[in-house]
Amino acid sequence: MERISITQLFMLTLSFQIGSSVIYGFSAAAGKDAWLATLISNGIGSCLIFMYLILMRLQPGLTLVEWFPAQFGSWLGTPIAWHYMLLFLYNSSRTLGDVKDLIPTTILPGTPNWVILGVFMIAIVYALFSGIEVIARLGEMILPVILVLFLIEIILLFGSHTIRIERLQPVFGEGWGPVWKVVWPNGIQHSLGELLEFAMIWTLTKHPERIIKPTLLATVCYGVILSTFEALAILAFGEGTFSTSTYPLYRLVKVISIADFLENLDALGILYFIATAFFKVTLQIYGVIRGIQLLLYLRDSRVLVLPIAVIVLFLALTESENISEHMYSALKSLAYPGTVSFILIPSLLLIVTCIRKGINGKQMKKSEL
Repeated sequence: MERISITQLFMLTLSFQIGSSVIYGFSAAAGKDAWLATLISNGIGSCLIFMYLILMRLQPGLTLVEWFPAQFGSWLGTPIAWHYMLLFLYNSSRTLGDVKDLIPTTILPGTPNWVILGVFMIAIVYALFSGIEVIARLGEMILPVILVLFLIEIILLFGSHTIRIERLQPVFGEGWGPVWKVVWPNGIQHSLGELLEFAMIWTLTKHPERIIKPTLLATVCYGVILSTFEALAILAFGEGTFSTSTYPLYRLVKVISIADFLENLDALGILYFIATAFFKVTLQIYGVIRGIQLLLYLRDSRVLVLPIAVIVLFLALTESENISEHMYSALKSLAYPGTVSFILIPSLLLIVTCIRKGINGKQMKKSEL
């Protein structure tokens, strides 16, 4: 069986969480306090991820699709497991839809969507056929480069003399309300609650008992990176432009201008997005494939790669006609359905698991006596 190291798990977790967040301003509704909303969402979301990790520790060696039948029984647990596979399938198509909406409107205008997504999906299919070890090694090579480019962008932004500190003031100028609306429920679930998908991957690490620290560290790094770029976007554009722009973090690269020489670095922003979106879609589909393999008791998961890839590609091409519709469906899916799938059901599962562990522990003690 394929195995990945703890370092590779950290790299994949951070790449997955950054995903399409590196382009969109998901906290823009909080205005100039968007960076604070992101940090608060990250803090609460880390507690949610810690709950997922506790569930994994309570059921060692079991993946997400095996948790529910083990605790709820096959009649109830198996349909719930299938529900998550369908949810992850939809999420992967939605992330792929981000690529469909951004690329034609930026660097490849006029290029048909099916061409862009088709080429993108070919690379994903190749990675899926190669296996999780190859995906992890690729992440280990690419993510450090992306982080270095992030640092370079920050330095260039300060060198462009477009930053105005007063644009972040006053903090909580409109009160706690707008911030909390961003935090709950969408802020907690976007990329944070969605990390539940990694419950299909955690058992593949070389030391599953050591995954808590790198997972939570990656989550904290994600929160710091995203909140930093949101704060920089507000400092560069002001609250009005940041809140109304479709791709505020992508536009941030465009304001770089040093000595009329370093400017028009659009490709840098696209590079971030393509790389992190690639890992997020690949890992989402990988989780679906592995889950269906376990549910159907298949010996080889590769027979599922092409059918699942075709379904994801079809959904990405047809689920929305424009960026506004795409964003609306994304936010809607994170509201009620996301709250149930990422918060309520796992919380119920944790309660049931703890109760059953307690009962089994008492029975074992009685049998020893």
